Amino acid sequence: MTTPRRTAMVTGVFFAITIVASIPAAYFFYTPVLGHPGYIVGPGADTRVSLGALLEIITVIANIGTAVTLFPILKRQNEGVALGYVAARIVESVIIVVGILSLLAVVTLRQNLAGADAASLVTAGESLVAVHDGTFLLGPGFLSGVGNGLMLGYLMYRSGLVPRRMAMLGLVGGPLVALSGIAVLLGLYEQVSAWSAVATLPEFAWEASLAIYLIVKGFRPSAVARLDAAPAEAGSPAGLQPTLGGHSGS
Repeated sequence: MTTPRRTAMVTGVFFAITIVASIPAAYFFYTPVLGHPGYIVGPGADTRVSLGALLEIITVIANIGTAVTLFPILKRQNEGVALGYVAARIVESVIIVVGILSLLAVVTLRQNLAGADAASLVTAGESLVAVHDGTFLLGPGFLSGVGNGLMLGYLMYRSGLVPRRMAMLGLVGGPLVALSGIAVLLGLYEQVSAWSAVATLPEFAWEASLAIYLIVKGFRPSAVARLDAAPAEAGSPAGLQPTLGGHSGS
């Protein structure tokens, strides 16, 4: 298997992991603590919340994996934007980790301070859940739209590594997600709402289609060849940079 094909497959798997791991965490495993203000003084579902945290940790690893695997190829198109994409994914992942820690703190307080004042515990629990809500808004919401949507969509559209009509989903969906995050931040509508769901659909379609395309078909050979030739065309010394199309052991 050639290096570009292997890179595409690994990247596609990372994207698939981000979808498969993040959705159950947000909409199933975390629901006991996110949807019940009295969770911290109730019977709890600590194992379920902890499993959600584990899934989000896996999501964080896959998030960074998508950027790291794509950077050597995308930098041939535009190194500045490619580096910005890596930075956006890392910052997004750091914000997600803060949200994970906030919910794990709720679990810890529930387990270790059962005899404390109930009202104080509920206030602390609600505050920590609010921190998680903020991280979800800024990380998977706003920054994902800027990085995974707009930046990656631009790089894929310009390079032609995937069909440009597919890349348009990122160019449209990314700004929509980012603008939706701003709207929620300004109080125009709730974070969980029909408007937010509609704004998220193109971005979700972009990430899902990209994962499937990269796993099944890989990068378009003509685009890989063009990026391979770019350094030579720009006058770079021959042989100083490895080609994207170079072969390794199959």
